[in-house]
Amino acid sequence: MSNTTASLRRKIASAGDLQSVVRTMKALAASSIGQYEQSVRALADYYRTVELALGACFRASGPALLSSEPNARPAHNAIGSVVFGSVVFGSDQGLVGQFNEVVADFAIETLAALPGKSEVWAVGERVHARLVDAGVSLKNVFSVPNSVKTIGSLVGEILVETETRPSAVVPLELHLFYNRATTASGSSSIYAPVTQRLLPLDEGWRRELVEVPWPTARLPEVLGGDTATLRALIREYLFISLFRACAESLASENASRLSAMQRADKNIDDLLEELNGSFRRLRQSSIDEELFDVISGVEALSKGSALTTETRRGGTS
Repeated sequence: MSNTTASLRRKIASAGDLQSVVRTMKALAASSIGQYEQSVRALADYYRTVELALGACFRASGPALLSSEPNARPAHNAIGSVVFGSVVFGSDQGLVGQFNEVVADFAIETLAALPGKSEVWAVGERVHARLVDAGVSLKNVFSVPNSVKTIGSLVGEILVETETRPSAVVPLELHLFYNRATTASGSSSIYAPVTQRLLPLDEGWRRELVEVPWPTARLPEVLGGDTATLRALIREYLFISLFRACAESLASENASRLSAMQRADKNIDDLLEELNGSFRRLRQSSIDEELFDVISGVEALSKGSALTTETRRGGTS
């Protein structure tokens, strides 16, 4: 009986320790979500500035400038004329539910519909493993940043990797795959996989930028040569887009981890309630048995004392 009680005590203590770890991870995930969402909001103004500058370049130079755009799609889209490059953002750590499976399966399905050769870069060991298991050949795998400050380093590595690839003579059509937090009301999922094509620049998007009026009365002037300025601005556009995709992926990852930790916390609460209930019942049963033993002993002593008294009385008479 005492061994069973001791076993329940150990289980309760272990569950309590595990709950402390889970609640710490919940707090870390919640704080991380805030910093990544804030970084995405902070990029909005800079992204708008780059868009205005690109629109000024396109207006100043006209359609001819787009022909010198880096990684522009060739006029003929024959198989082999374009390399489809993809960056898939996942996670290095677990406890994120189906986070990596969702984005990896979405990327695999999308890439299967694209003609020609594909070059894939993975961000995160977990999504890398998922893609390898599916038979996808990867060019490289990058570590997931552990803070907003390290996202810039990752983006720089990705840009260098895509620009200095051995097949750089072939135009690259660059796609991003990542999870983004859902904002739709009534949605059961906290994130959804999305894709974005970075290169070549979308023709409709370029025309929209050209039509956007300049916000001040002083019209802009393109300095340093049209082509050089355009390349610099496109690089900034790529940097911002990759940074934002990474930050949104990290926010979704931590949201998924927070949801998983909330479920784990609830399950541990239920387990602790069950264990404590079993412990109380077992303890009460043990107390009852001890009381019954005491009462039985008292009754036995009382009967023994009564018999002794009667025996003495019988002998005296």
